[in-house]
Amino acid sequence: MAEPAVRVPDAKVALSTASVYPESTATAFEVAARLGYDGVEVMVWTDPVSQDIEALRRLSDYHQVPILAVHAPCLLITQRVWSTDPWVKLRRAQAAAEKLGATTVVVHPPFRWQRQYARDFVTGIWRMADETDVRFAVENMYPWRYKDREMLAYAPEWDVTKDDYRHFTIDLSHTATARTDTLAMVDRMGGRLGHVHLADGRGSAKDEHLVPGRGTQPCAELLERLAHSGYDGHVVIEVNTRRAMSSAEREADLAEALAFARLHLAAAAPGGATGPARSTGPGRSAGSGGSARFRGSAGPTEAPRP
Repeated sequence: MAEPAVRVPDAKVALSTASVYPESTATAFEVAARLGYDGVEVMVWTDPVSQDIEALRRLSDYHQVPILAVHAPCLLITQRVWSTDPWVKLRRAQAAAEKLGATTVVVHPPFRWQRQYARDFVTGIWRMADETDVRFAVENMYPWRYKDREMLAYAPEWDVTKDDYRHFTIDLSHTATARTDTLAMVDRMGGRLGHVHLADGRGSAKDEHLVPGRGTQPCAELLERLAHSGYDGHVVIEVNTRRAMSSAEREADLAEALAFARLHLAAAAPGGATGPARSTGPGRSAGSGGSARFRGSAGPTEAPRP
């Protein structure tokens, strides 16, 4: 029997609830269902619904959209969400993931001023990972910059590959902000890469979270690598749509991001109809289908300043 022209990849493509900000967590479920996402990643932040396991379960059941991951409340604006104790936050994120059927908890490395938490973080994450089937996927971050000054805001490292974790999350907006080699970081993560935040960036000092294909990051190349390697984690669209002029414009961006992810995952799958995408210039990949627009300004996607 002939191989199919295109094979649907194993990796599921989910929508981060942060991608609809300033709209609500509930809206994210509606949008994910309408556009055909495979699930959602819940960003636990100041929206009360994002903190309420039963409310999240009802939204998931009503819209028939599974919750694939829980992003623990690690942002500056969530320092009092689910306790001021970071270990309590992670315990609650684990419990939420287990109750909601999510396979992954995304967690950031500590801020440097969280000294005791930072000292115990690597061993503490291993200890928690040994107690559950939920993956604790530690996410790469970036130095904070202001004009010509750079501040190392995270400990033990913003480059999480310098420490020993069972699972990693790669975030392509963060690699852009860090001005680091994305694919080299993915190589260092190796088989421990368990989760992907798909976004784009141009190396700004701000964490941009552009729609994939609108920046300089190797979004298409990474997706093709994942498809070839049999990656079994999730690909989560985590983009900034805060500057969208309407709900329709926001949904158009999220539909474009979903199409980009599925195109490049399927194109590289065994038996796929096309080969690796060809670069067509800065910020563009073959088949990306979007103009090189920049919407700036951080929402709850990552590290907004209070």
